[in-house]
This record gives sequence, C-alpha cells and structure tokens, in this order.
Amino acid sequence: MTEQSKISIRNLSFYYNDNQVIKALNLEIKANEILGVFGPANSGTTTLLRALNRLGDLIAGARMEGQILLNGENVYSPGFSITGLRRKVGMVFEVPTPLPMPIFDNIAYGPRLSGIRNKASLEEIVENTLQMAVLWDEVKDRLHTPAASLSGGQQQRLCIARVLIRYQRLKLRNR
Repeated sequence: MTEQSKISIRNLSFYYNDNQVIKALNLEIKANEILGVFGPANSGTTTLLRALNRLGDLIAGARMEGQILLNGENVYSPGFSITGLRRKVGMVFEVPTPLPMPIFDNIAYGPRLSGIRNKASLEEIVENTLQMAVLWDEVKDRLHTPAASLSGGQQQRLCIARVLIRYQRLKLRNR
C-alpha cells in the first residue's frame, strides 16, 4: 500500500466458475477519492465493485485471486469483519436495492448498527442525509411507508443516502 492509498487492489482476478471476468487488475485508490467505475456490459465493472466489499462471496461458483487491501489489511483474510467492511465500503448499483423496510429505517439502519438509539439523533441523521440526497422534500411526510413504494429514481437516491450516512455522521461528530 502506498502512503496515500486507502484501497489497494493487487493482481485481482475474478472468476464465475471457469469464466474469468477480471484478469490481474492493479489499482490504487487514495483516501477521500471518489471513484466512478463504468464500462460496457459484461466488462467486469459490477464484479469489481462486488469484490471491494465481498458481495461476490454471496454468489455460488464465484472465486477471487489476488488481494484487496483496506488501510493495509487484506479484506479477504480470515477473521476480517465483513460487516465492518460493508460499513466502510458502500456502493450504489445501477439497479437500486432498498432494504425491505420503511424509508426511515433504510437510513437509520446503519446508525442503529453503530449503536445510535436516541430518537432525536436518528431523526436528525435521517433528515440531513435525505436532504443531501435531494429526497427529503419528496418523502418527509411518508417516512414510514415501504421504501419499495418509491419510484426507481427515488430508490436510487435513497440508496445514495445510505452511502452518505458515513459522511453525515463524521460531519456531526466534528461539530
């Protein structure tokens, strides 16, 4: 890992059964860098993103070679906390996937996992995060309706809001 890298990808190859989708990829991602990954269909972009937070583990027949280091630690090493990894490495795919719960709980889920239980704090986090995702005005009167009832674009912004929670929590903590 270089001094400035937050994530180091070293010689990453990824397979679905015998089909190699990524071949010997090397990539350094600096701290606080925003990374956009795009490419044509079947080029491995989604597979790369899944590998970053180990969503590929959930796919039968999938396997990875190489290393992905987060702050110098191999995220695929035995004992590495997958839950902790997914708290730090969030992503939004082309097809949004809201959690099967109300809008409010989709946003409050991460902070609750981190131990925040105070209702006023959760309400503040939810409102601020939904404002950052330009969704608050559209949903503020129906926070307790299922997230699946939102339009596709609203679901995508909801998923973006879940990624923004970490930023919002850091901002609140540094006040």
